[in-house]
Amino acid sequence: MILIHNATIVNEGHSYRGSVVIEDENITKIFIDKVPEYVFNRSDKVIEADDLYLIPGVIDDQVHFRDPGLTHKGDIYTESRAAVAGGVTSFMDMPNTIPQTISIDALQAKFETASEKSIANYSFYLGATNDNLKELLKADAKTVCGIKVFMGASTGDMLVDKEDSLRRIFAEVDMLIVTHCEKEEIVRRNVEAYRNKFGENIPIEYHPIIRSEEACYQSSAQAVELAHKYGSRLHVLHLSTGHEMSLFDKAPIEDKKITAEVCVHHLWFSDADYKSLGTKIKWNPAIKTTADREALREALKEGKLDVVATDHAPHLLSEKEGGCLKAASGGPLVQHSLQMMLELACRGVFSKEFVVEKMCHAPAKLFRIKNRGFIREGFKADLVLINPHRPYTVNADNILYKCNWSPLEGERFSHTIEKTFVNGHLVFDKGIVAESFHGQPLEFER
Repeated sequence: MILIHNATIVNEGHSYRGSVVIEDENITKIFIDKVPEYVFNRSDKVIEADDLYLIPGVIDDQVHFRDPGLTHKGDIYTESRAAVAGGVTSFMDMPNTIPQTISIDALQAKFETASEKSIANYSFYLGATNDNLKELLKADAKTVCGIKVFMGASTGDMLVDKEDSLRRIFAEVDMLIVTHCEKEEIVRRNVEAYRNKFGENIPIEYHPIIRSEEACYQSSAQAVELAHKYGSRLHVLHLSTGHEMSLFDKAPIEDKKITAEVCVHHLWFSDADYKSLGTKIKWNPAIKTTADREALREALKEGKLDVVATDHAPHLLSEKEGGCLKAASGGPLVQHSLQMMLELACRGVFSKEFVVEKMCHAPAKLFRIKNRGFIREGFKADLVLINPHRPYTVNADNILYKCNWSPLEGERFSHTIEKTFVNGHLVFDKGIVAESFHGQPLEFER
């Protein structure tokens, strides 16, 4: 039995002094007042947490851990290791790997790999193509987080660009559909226009103009229209423009059939940062204007945007070289996303209670994850202790990503992640990761 004693518990909209008892994998008791003496006597370990915040583990609903086939960039072991160091205790991984996760067999292989390698808890998306509807219909909604539809910016044959294929997916798939939305024909048109101007070396500052507001809005609007038409359960990923916010409602997440995600990089960076960071902040959808960033922050506070994630997508630095056309899109963030959001809270953008709502509670509610995402008796002990008095600077010595870089290098955060528990086990403690621990597959109450 472990007793976390006298922490500031940040949970379900409130912050209060309390203590939590962990037995085996679960939270068995929460004390708001004094802890009885028998609890101390029975505890194998007492963690004094007077100056620390205690929050539920972060649930990241969008990562690319590169396993299988792209493991020179990252793999389930290395990136889940970085995740727990950042307070992320559960992740949902994307299907654009080699081979692509577009069959039940490929999906099962990833679950088996995670059972042997992942330090965090996990689930995986089954990817849609123009012609794999039969496989999609086999997915088990109780174990598979969702069906991923690339409506833009994909590789190989995962771009679902046939109208009939999209219609059938939205009409026939009876589980959560998640989408990457950028209108491919608009992006291609813009590429050609700027290629005519600059040749093959289009400067990076044109990336958000090529992958434009119009490209994002038209694709997101198409997804929302299809979901309304067929009554689909839709979750639109990594929204990046203020204009797209008109597509979503302010409502409690439990009342929505159409929900939306924003990623930390779209809340943190703006197009002004291309000058100093260049292709290190090249993502699809692109980081756009300061006005877009402010609109996203406001929409998150209003409830139009429901969850905060990372789209963690490591590449080697050599793969990030070049301009708009050559440099790979994506970057590593899962180790630092919680610190980024808490830093925004320090700046008065959000409150710490709101950060916990959008990174821990809301993903659990949206995906209907069983017994996770909250500090409640009987729930799994996925917990994070945070030191708000100990600054932390991102540098080459403390980055755990396999790609060994971060667009945040040199950034000084006001909070340090001290300890992370996964299923009641202390898996990260002051810089040390429990290398041999394995997380569990997420279960969904659907």
